Amino acid sequence: MQNNPLPETGFIRLSQLRTFIPFSKSTIWLKVRQGTFPPPVKLSARVTAWRVEDIRAFIENAAT
Repeated sequence: MQNNPLPETGFIRLSQLRTFIPFSKSTIWLKVRQGTFPPPVKLSARVTAWRVEDIRAFIENAAT
């Protein structure tokens, strides 16, 4: 059990994302470019994050 569970909704930054998804930063960005991982959302000029709902769907689909 993880100490910091994935929230139900909201946004998650790359450093937090990597605690739930066992991919390196470069693999995540490669998969985003390939269209096999959910794309991030640009929240500001210097802030990129992923929708938690998209990450939950990715995890559920990967488990099946």
